[in-house]
Amino acid sequence: MPAVPSWWDAFTTHLLTHRHPFYAGDIVTHTARLILDTHTTDPRTLLDHALHSNPRLVRPLTDFFHAHHLHDAPKAVEETTAAARRERRIEAVPAPLRPAVRGFAQTLLAQRERAAALGLRPNQLKTIEIRLDTVRDLSLHATGRGHQTWASLTTADLEAFLASNAARRASWLAGLHQFFAHAQRTGAVLHNPAAPLDAPQPRGFRGATLTLDEQRTLYHRWNGSGEMHPHEAFIGLAALLHAATTTELRLLTLDHLTPARHAVRFPGRSVDLVLDGATWKALKGCLAHRASLGTDNPHVLVTRLTRTTHGPAGAAHIRDSLTPVGLLPRILRSTRLLTLAAELDIKQLTAALGMSYAGAAHYA
Repeated sequence: MPAVPSWWDAFTTHLLTHRHPFYAGDIVTHTARLILDTHTTDPRTLLDHALHSNPRLVRPLTDFFHAHHLHDAPKAVEETTAAARRERRIEAVPAPLRPAVRGFAQTLLAQRERAAALGLRPNQLKTIEIRLDTVRDLSLHATGRGHQTWASLTTADLEAFLASNAARRASWLAGLHQFFAHAQRTGAVLHNPAAPLDAPQPRGFRGATLTLDEQRTLYHRWNGSGEMHPHEAFIGLAALLHAATTTELRLLTLDHLTPARHAVRFPGRSVDLVLDGATWKALKGCLAHRASLGTDNPHVLVTRLTRTTHGPAGAAHIRDSLTPVGLLPRILRSTRLLTLAAELDIKQLTAALGMSYAGAAHYA
């Protein structure tokens, strides 16, 4: 390299303690090559170039720059990988129909940024991907029926597409309404073929829940002294007793804890929650497990894969932690929400759990 970055020695030391030597050497080589190709050592510029030219460097570089405060607002690894997933979905759309889909994706991202700036609830990255999945599948369906432009699609074409999977009609139709409203605004279509379509849904919650006896059995399992992974007990009790979501559990960090009061503020909620003895005991087990990993990751739930990073555990880990009891976290949460909706005023429920009024009313 013509000029060695000021952070180079710290970077190699960081890799030595956070990566296997084989992979650390590989990362050093590719990072040096990236610096040679870009003629810069600026962290932000390197991350931007790595995203497009060598995505596997994004995670180690982001973790290092974030840990050493070299990049005040690093792109989260989750956002960069989500951008790559969105691009794959857009590229899967047939070429004649692709420009409108790319514009739709940009509009969804702009709406997300505006909502975040205004303090509103922004669309989740996963929701944007679901919308792009729907439009991609529709484009393949339309091409198979001989359509080469969005303007040639009719309501009958959309109805045929929705009929191919009746169980997903409501989800698909939500994406189609958004896409064709955007297409009409931008002139891609002259009329909105999705406007006459609807998907009537039954009011109120209809999902699976647990009986009181089943809840007692789980409580005694997770509050006992049996051998199990500490994450199972905390995830189970947090969802069953405190209606914690998968996202709240994934994003929970040490900064959200108040040990002196045995309190926690789940991400997205506006009030501290004083935990019961069983849940606090399970949380201490997670913290002990985290300490045994010797990690710098600030999250409470740290896995073997996230031990060397600063990112949260994946949603799959939250789900898989409850595999021994054969349940999904959403079933535990729904059980608790139904009880709270029957006992609390709906305004109290929305304030305590950070839910929207419509979301809470669904359970009431």
